[in-house]
Amino acid sequence: MQKIASSDTLHQHFPQGLHFSLLASSKTLQETQRLHAFSLKTGIFSHPSISSRLLSLYADPKINNLRYARSIFDRIQNPTLVLWNIIIKCYVENQQSHEAISLFVQVLGLFPPDEFTFPCVIKGCAKLNAVKEGKQIHGLVLKLGFGLDKFVQGSLVNLYSKCGQIGFAHKVFDKIDEKDLVLWNSLLDGYAKCGEIKLAMKLFKEMPEKDCFSRTVLIDGLAKCGEVEAARDIFEKMPNKNLVSWNTMINGYMKAGDVNAAFELFNLMPTRDLITWNSMIGGLELNLRFVEALQMFERMLEEEFRPSYATLVSVISVVSGLASLGKGRSIHSYIVKSGIELDGVVGTVLIEMYSKCGSIDSALEVFRTIHHKKLGHWTAIIVGLSIHGMAEHALKLFREMCGIGMKPNAITFVGVLNACSHAGLINDGRGYFNMMINEYGIKPTIEHYGCLVDILCRAGYLEEAKNAIEEMPMRPNKVIWMTLLSGARKHGNPKIGEYAAQHLIELAPETIGGYVVLSNLYAVAGEWEKVSKVREMMKTRGLRKDPGSSSIEHRGVLHEFIVGDKSHPQTKEIYHKLSEMREKLKFAGHVPDTSQVLLCMQEEKEKEAELENHSERLAIAFGLINVEAGCPIHIMKNLRVCNDCHSVTKLLSKIYSREIIVRDNSRFHHFKNGLCSCKDFW
Repeated sequence: MQKIASSDTLHQHFPQGLHFSLLASSKTLQETQRLHAFSLKTGIFSHPSISSRLLSLYADPKINNLRYARSIFDRIQNPTLVLWNIIIKCYVENQQSHEAISLFVQVLGLFPPDEFTFPCVIKGCAKLNAVKEGKQIHGLVLKLGFGLDKFVQGSLVNLYSKCGQIGFAHKVFDKIDEKDLVLWNSLLDGYAKCGEIKLAMKLFKEMPEKDCFSRTVLIDGLAKCGEVEAARDIFEKMPNKNLVSWNTMINGYMKAGDVNAAFELFNLMPTRDLITWNSMIGGLELNLRFVEALQMFERMLEEEFRPSYATLVSVISVVSGLASLGKGRSIHSYIVKSGIELDGVVGTVLIEMYSKCGSIDSALEVFRTIHHKKLGHWTAIIVGLSIHGMAEHALKLFREMCGIGMKPNAITFVGVLNACSHAGLINDGRGYFNMMINEYGIKPTIEHYGCLVDILCRAGYLEEAKNAIEEMPMRPNKVIWMTLLSGARKHGNPKIGEYAAQHLIELAPETIGGYVVLSNLYAVAGEWEKVSKVREMMKTRGLRKDPGSSSIEHRGVLHEFIVGDKSHPQTKEIYHKLSEMREKLKFAGHVPDTSQVLLCMQEEKEKEAELENHSERLAIAFGLINVEAGCPIHIMKNLRVCNDCHSVTKLLSKIYSREIIVRDNSRFHHFKNGLCSCKDFW
């Protein structure tokens, strides 16, 4: 840059010299900052043309620095409407539309808005989905005579389309004489987003011209309505397919559950971007193809794509689905090395992941490292502690959260009520349920009623639970009937069990668990004839009980076992360890609880042998052989832990001095030194 003389010499040349040469040629943030500093040092900043030009430069899309733009604006005395318009637009472009609307309100007290003010602030309303405020501004547009301005009209069509007010959008659209492609696309996008796909198709055919955006909007709308083949037809007929259209089609297939078709398109793509990878990883997660989702993430890293927040949220959720603690730690390590902040959603899903993978200590560690905790973080850790049976800690954090003025939401209370349920805190559960309604004005959902019923059933208050179900303001779902049935099974109440089973089978006859629990209820009571009838009913309806299975991860490989499994490469060592376990348990005084064998067996020895081959015992044997001493043995089980296996696992944790963490179909059990975190209440 040319050296500039002292301010005394330059004053005679300002403002024209600086304004029309140096400021006019400034193109980068660094150049603009240097000129900004020079204007302050020389005192020429106060000249309107200098300060106005600096504001324009900072707000220009090429620089787009809101912080500097606002600092300039605040130093200008009596800014003109043009300058107000510039700063409002800058706020909208920086996703701070709330502030833009606040500035617009200030403008109303100073100037009548013009044809440049309205499009900016209407765009801000569209971004916020603020249709009420948008309609008020529309009224002002008409009052001030800007109703026929094509830019104002276009912004109104866009506002109403994005906010789902498609009728209003079409009314404004019809009044426009010269309709350009942007207007047609705005209206088409509105119809597609509202699910009015037939009207969108009709409009598409009426359009005088179409571009990639028009076709992509229609592809997205058709795919969301389940008409994937129609979407593919439009995609194939596109003269020029851009990345957005490829990504939209992949998303459509994933949402329709056609993973193979999505893979086919993915492999055909000439180029890919981050959205492509996110669509594949998120789609595979949606379709519960967790292993393939992880493989896709690893492939993405190999191709040197840097994951976004959306990528990380999806892949951490995938790890939660797999309950793969090793993979979870690896991804957490990547996040730390990349310097990614945990203050947002990434922190929330990390807490959830560690909770679901059985490492509640790691979940607590993540929670503690988050400096600016949001409601999502508090809720995630409260829910995590509740499924690990750590009710006191969960409720302590809930009270701490409320104490700092954080207002709980409906999901927070699901966690709180679950904590009460898993710990048998009946009175606390009733109290928190009432607190949610009376203190926080939260209307209970079916999930909250489900938690209340679960609290009562676990504690044996079956009649009260039955009454609570009958008084619910909504129709009970199958989860609630299943909870009552399981409570009846646990507390040996065939009358309420039959009542719950009848409603469950009427509502959801395909629910296999209902038949199994009812059959077990009869088996415990020794009513084998009724057991046979239930099993015959299942056979007639083509239903089969899911076999009990347990899995354990070791060195990145998941090992799965079923009852009496002999397919594992280490079968010989596993059954040798089982024999050793049996002898040690016998020496420790364990007496098998054969009431848990719900098969018509006469001999106690047969029943004991049945218990010894339960899937979690095979997994524990594998863990004792392979998992390094001092490391917890993590086991996942698809069914509820039976009473005998629970007693056995407590003893084994003491006999072998090992911590054993078991996730069954409703909660975690931490076995250590002969005790369980559930305190024998599950």
